Amino acid sequence: MGERHGTVVIGAGPAGLTAAYELLRRGEPVRVFEADEVVGGISRTVERDGWRFDIGGHRFFTKVRRVEAFWREILPAEDFLLRPRMSRIFYRGALYRYPLSAGNALRNLGVWETARCLGSYARARLRPPRDQSHFEGWVSARFGWRLYSMFFKTYTEKVWGMPADQLRADWAAQRIKNLSLATAVRNALLPRRHRTGVTSLIEEFRYPKYGPGMMWERCADEVRARGGQLDTGTWVTTVHRDPARRRAVAVTVNGVSGERSVPADHVISSMPLPELVDALRPVAPPEVRECAADLRHRDFLTVALVLPAAFSFPDNWIYIHDPAVRVGRIQNFGSWSPYLVKDGRTCLGLEYFVFEGDDMWRRTDDDLVSMATAELERLGLARPGAVEAGYVVRMPKAYPVYDERYQHNVDVVRRWLAREVPNVHPVGRNGMHRYNNQDHSMLTAMLTVENIVDGTAHDVWSVNMEQDYHEQSRPAQSGHGTGRDAPIMPSRTIRGTTGARDGARATEPPAQAPLV
Repeated sequence: MGERHGTVVIGAGPAGLTAAYELLRRGEPVRVFEADEVVGGISRTVERDGWRFDIGGHRFFTKVRRVEAFWREILPAEDFLLRPRMSRIFYRGALYRYPLSAGNALRNLGVWETARCLGSYARARLRPPRDQSHFEGWVSARFGWRLYSMFFKTYTEKVWGMPADQLRADWAAQRIKNLSLATAVRNALLPRRHRTGVTSLIEEFRYPKYGPGMMWERCADEVRARGGQLDTGTWVTTVHRDPARRRAVAVTVNGVSGERSVPADHVISSMPLPELVDALRPVAPPEVRECAADLRHRDFLTVALVLPAAFSFPDNWIYIHDPAVRVGRIQNFGSWSPYLVKDGRTCLGLEYFVFEGDDMWRRTDDDLVSMATAELERLGLARPGAVEAGYVVRMPKAYPVYDERYQHNVDVVRRWLAREVPNVHPVGRNGMHRYNNQDHSMLTAMLTVENIVDGTAHDVWSVNMEQDYHEQSRPAQSGHGTGRDAPIMPSRTIRGTTGARDGARATEPPAQAPLV
């Protein structure tokens, strides 16, 4: 029997660190290489001048009991807070409860506008849009044009950077499921025990008191304490394979100690799938490289603004349905945890959905802080001069894009990898180009470790494919949660570049069209 080299894990986000921890639990040697200087991927907590920022918002709830057990094993109960969930829609200067409260909506819209919305809905029921293959037609058929334009159109277009009539309806049909205006109103008016047809949102969730990065920083410490090697600021530049043996044999890494080769029995990769294919040597066939290069991402930046606590609000975030501003969502970090902010102050995170390299991405931090400040004031959420400081956090490759060719592209790549380099195991959100939440990204890593160590044959690619995409109304500690999917987009509309870094792994996605 030849010398054992153990497993190389590429990326120290939730999937990569889960894989490393599970391997070490089984007594398997592991080396983890993370291109960034910090662990956690998009599930990190960014700290600037004593302020802490959650990139995208991470609620800790899950249907997967082994993920729940993992979280509890890494962080003791006293490090978790039980937080109320609240999010609302900001439209024309008013805040609408989410999901719909009939009384709240009536007060905000007024009797005349409510009547117009009901008339629009009646027209849609009598004469539905002919083309319901796209997001706009599908949603307006179920809510009417007026409600669609108020509560779906603007935010969705901000998130994906394209007109809603170019988004495929597949996503809406799965995310919104049986919901229509009639069901929404019925569920809003009936007592909770009589509501049927559509699941509601969780009402509370657990959250690490210092943010989600606390989980992954602690996990990284455990990996090192158990004998694993974890290098940050270290890029995997090449994955060497032996075509005759049909397996990867080593990786080349480049970090503070220079370039070196590291042998490997297995490679678990959470780096973006296009970058994994690009790193393989000998190179993959042209068709595989072309399919990998055609996979795209939506990128993300947060402008965090410090204000007096008087400008706080109880929501975890609010969706901004105002086309006059570019901000799509505003986090209130103090509503996630008081440990993220300072006494007498709060910090609001204005979120912008962008393409890496576009005009927003290229702006200086000072320009972005000035723009975000002006937008917050224009929305009436802060008075002029109230903002005391601002910080910018850029996150490339935050959200895999589901264009009309993505599934074919992923299928071509995964089939070739399985056939030619079966000891290379893609996991996690970017590793699989799969719109997974944190818990499902972790599960792909857990199952992969079982395949490696126990010789099982779990289909890791089936994780999150057949699961409920709505959040169930059960307490967070019950271990109940959700998956996510993303809209199908025509590929010709996607702009931007793919970049070249180990992307973020798992987060609470923004692509939830707020439901009235």
